[in-house]
Amino acid sequence: MRRPPAVATPPGRRQRSAVLPDVLGPGLAVIFCGSAVGLKSAIAGAYYAGPGNKFWPTLAAIGLTPRRLAPDEYATVLDYGIGLTDLTKSEFGSDAALSGEADDPAALARKIARYRPRGLAFNGMRAARVFFAARFARGPAGYGRQAEMLGSTALFVLPSTSGAAVRYWDAQPWRALAAFLAAPGHST
Repeated sequence: MRRPPAVATPPGRRQRSAVLPDVLGPGLAVIFCGSAVGLKSAIAGAYYAGPGNKFWPTLAAIGLTPRRLAPDEYATVLDYGIGLTDLTKSEFGSDAALSGEADDPAALARKIARYRPRGLAFNGMRAARVFFAARFARGPAGYGRQAEMLGSTALFVLPSTSGAAVRYWDAQPWRALAAFLAAPGHST
């Protein structure tokens, strides 16, 4: 298990560098954006590594990956047209532990403009609320596809896969994202 230097800092405290690197590249179908890396993920040095996190099984269940990937295989998502980032790159922990000072919606918008994926999917409501407030001066319209776009990139807000958010879990918006990405022409 790789232990990043971030684990020496309490959750919610700022790091000098990213807790986990972005996994981004050209030709992506979708970029998933969470609020920040969770504590278990920071310790493991891998995205969505918490034992109760549904991210990896959900990607396989909705057909975005051919099998359930292990968290330490996170860099291989590029092979499936998937990118990973977080709104807060220099803090880790639960949403409640984040200061908000490290949220960087402008950096996320720049990443989307650079890589131009077909979809940007927020894994959880917090990151979506912060981004929408900064970009559109309002919150998202619930879960699912949003009316707003970033250039040609469709925006989706998905229920969080975190084990801490199990009471909000609903796979339907995730399936709708997969259907959008599979549709011929990917009309937006």
